[in-house]
Amino acid sequence: MKFAVIVFPGSNCDVDMYHAVKDELGQEAEYVWHDAESLDGYDGILLPGGFSYGDYLRTGAIARFSKIMKEVVKAAEAGKPVLGVCNGFQILLESGLLPGAMRRNESLKFICRSVSLKVRNNQTMFTSAYGQDEIIQIPIAHGEGNYYCDQETLDKLKANKQIVFSYEGINPNGSLENIAGIINENGNVLGMMPHPERAVDPLLGGADGLKLFKGIVKQWRETYAVNA
Repeated sequence: MKFAVIVFPGSNCDVDMYHAVKDELGQEAEYVWHDAESLDGYDGILLPGGFSYGDYLRTGAIARFSKIMKEVVKAAEAGKPVLGVCNGFQILLESGLLPGAMRRNESLKFICRSVSLKVRNNQTMFTSAYGQDEIIQIPIAHGEGNYYCDQETLDKLKANKQIVFSYEGINPNGSLENIAGIINENGNVLGMMPHPERAVDPLLGGADGLKLFKGIVKQWRETYAVNA
């Protein structure tokens, strides 16, 4: 499987994302700059964390207009797996690939720590390697991770089982309904604030995040590779 790691000016977790899929999983991965005009030839798209364009205006607001985002949208519409982590999640929200918006953490402080997450839906291409309601440990590092949406959107997320991860025990940022990660209706676009790419080896403090990437590869092998 070949992954594209999208790099925006201000991305700082692109190397972590590359390491997770290239070194830990042994899959192909390439950095793709924000002004690239095509994502043809890639099987999965990864939008890493960081501070794209310095988080000016709003987090992800400028990156949303980068040339590469037209290709990300096209890949998502084609059913390819698209994962946005932290700033990547914020960009997916701004681009309309996922519903809702991000607000400042309730504490108005940047938070960097490991948190407990509950796997709310393990029937997705990203979470099939986890058990339903499994509690995992994944680090966070953000100042604007307070997810919000209106009641109609929230009801829809619940009805469609689009809430994939929620904070367990302590809600670190005030996120609505403890939401930590959601998918689109088609199930191939996941946005999450915690960093699974920083939890792929016991040397990093834990490997609970590796299962997410394994799930993507497994689904691709069973579905996309078979149909290719």
